[in-house]
Amino acid sequence: MTNATHDRPDVLRGLQRQGGLLILLIALVSLAAPAVAQDLTFREYALRMHDRLVGVPPDAATLNTMAQLIEDGFAEDAAILAMTNPAFYNTTLKTWVNPWTNEAMDVFVPFNDYTATVIGIIRDDRPFTEVLTGDYLYIGRGGNVDNGQGVVPSAYSQTDNQHYEQLESTGVDLSNTTDFVPWSQDSLPGSMLDSSESAGVITSRAAAEAFFSAGTNRAMWRFTAINHLCVDMEQMSDNTRPVDRIRQDVSRSPGGDSDIFLNQCSGCHSGMDPMSGAYAYFNWDETQERMVHTRGQVQLKNLINGSNFPFGYVTTDNRWDNYWREGQNATFGWNASLPGGGYGVRSLGEEVANSRGFARCQVQKVFEQVCFREPANETERNEVESIATTFEDFGYSMKTVFAKVAAYCMDD
Repeated sequence: MTNATHDRPDVLRGLQRQGGLLILLIALVSLAAPAVAQDLTFREYALRMHDRLVGVPPDAATLNTMAQLIEDGFAEDAAILAMTNPAFYNTTLKTWVNPWTNEAMDVFVPFNDYTATVIGIIRDDRPFTEVLTGDYLYIGRGGNVDNGQGVVPSAYSQTDNQHYEQLESTGVDLSNTTDFVPWSQDSLPGSMLDSSESAGVITSRAAAEAFFSAGTNRAMWRFTAINHLCVDMEQMSDNTRPVDRIRQDVSRSPGGDSDIFLNQCSGCHSGMDPMSGAYAYFNWDETQERMVHTRGQVQLKNLINGSNFPFGYVTTDNRWDNYWREGQNATFGWNASLPGGGYGVRSLGEEVANSRGFARCQVQKVFEQVCFREPANETERNEVESIATTFEDFGYSMKTVFAKVAAYCMDD
């Protein structure tokens, strides 16, 4: 087939002249109106950032201010401004945290004290390490010791979740520091804890119902690792660790084959069992629907199936030890200033929250939430590490993490 343009050099020269004029015209227009083009771009960046952080469009004044901040090189400040919208707390953070509160990792669960406390810590810019060590939970104003004469009818209860379901159903503004407040766990009605035994969300009612229910309390450690170190037990499995703290209920010859224990079971249990010793005094009472703490008395669930291996470890107190400070899991960057062992859930929370793995995990989760994907390459993984360092160095502020990630991903 004959190409007509090729056969007509005069036509080609004409098209070339026209194309050159068109390119020149576009260049002149671009030079004549740079402010308009940039303004539209910055507004688009601002709108995208606000939508990812908040999920609803900004008002005109907020959009204009965010666009100007981004243009001036203060994209993180633009993100902080976006986070003042109540929807960041009532919607974005709620759906982000809800999966942490149940074994199914379901986002569609009722609002609860675990989710509420994470939201409150972020709103008030408290050190996020307190999510595993704090001696408080967040509740609605009046929902503590005054029969619920406050922002919702029902007070906080150890035996039901009505207080939080009412906070959700009535649309209480979680960004309001008067209506939504921290309250010490030991002073909540019916608490079995003293101020030294509470450990942030770990001793929340929602966490107890999900992870202390039935079983052997190993689930609490497993989901602490999933939610706050971003790994499951298979990823932490290390067959080189000592097996002296593995409990009696774990057979050393499952199916009559000791190799299965040595090559599979011990890899998880050698580290998980000494960690989960911290929960020895905790249980979930199915009848009363509440968390139980028996100070100084080991719950029987820690001693079940003792005949499986009578020479295994017998739990006598709430001692825990981190055998994963050595071996392949030393890469979690456990804090050298901590002893690596202790008694009770708060000291275990300190061990986890002060590790590099904890900081990295929080940034990774925010990256996935705001950027809608995992870090895709070495450059982005290095960015996660850089933000994790800032997170550690500047008071474990999650608002800072959200702001830095939002600024990084606004070009996506």
